[in-house]
Amino acid sequence: MDAPGRKAGRICLYTDGVPLTPTTGWGVLHLFCRLAPDFDANALRKAASAAEADGYQVVPVALLGHKADLGLMALGPDVWRLRRLQTEVIGSGLVAAQSYVSLTEVSEYAAAVPEEMRRARLFPTLPPEGKAAFCFYPMNKRRGDAANWYSLDFESRKELMMGHGKVGRTFHGRVLQVITGSTGLDDYEWGVTLFGVHPDDLKECVYEMRFDVASALYAEFGPFYTGMVGTLDEVLSVLGVT
Repeated sequence: MDAPGRKAGRICLYTDGVPLTPTTGWGVLHLFCRLAPDFDANALRKAASAAEADGYQVVPVALLGHKADLGLMALGPDVWRLRRLQTEVIGSGLVAAQSYVSLTEVSEYAAAVPEEMRRARLFPTLPPEGKAAFCFYPMNKRRGDAANWYSLDFESRKELMMGHGKVGRTFHGRVLQVITGSTGLDDYEWGVTLFGVHPDDLKECVYEMRFDVASALYAEFGPFYTGMVGTLDEVLSVLGVT
């Protein structure tokens, strides 16, 4: 009898054929990269196409500013498959300047939303049509001496989040907000990805929501990454790559 980890006389990884999936929702991987001198655009195209052929979504972004050149947001059920995509992306000659790992989720404060809305949050279809303006940032709820989100009872937190969501809904049609959970998975507790019709839609949305009590007293923000969503060829073209 073959020992565990062996098949047909060869050593196999224990992951062979065994996906690692969230019990609810999808894994989400953000990669923000710089181009190395040996960057191979066709290898990146091949990696993205293979992931999409496996049913994963890969959203390319041309980034503005010095932090990175090209962003990829990838979503799908098996985090092993996301890791394979990451390996292939780095193998193409992209150098990760920053990354973020999270999961799609339905907030505990929105447990009673209709099934259609629930599915849209757990299994979003990206990128949204007509919303090429992009930004991503991570965030925490504050745990300070004067303002500690986690010392509030559930009903107080829910009331604050209902008010926060009400402000967000005023941007319906202009901004799509994709909130993903990362507590225990990355440095912050949530990742926020925004897709807007215009760049100032994103600016106004974040500005207005910061006045809400849930943000004004309790939110802490990480670094922002901003750019434009396009096809992979469009993004590579604007980066001067053919």
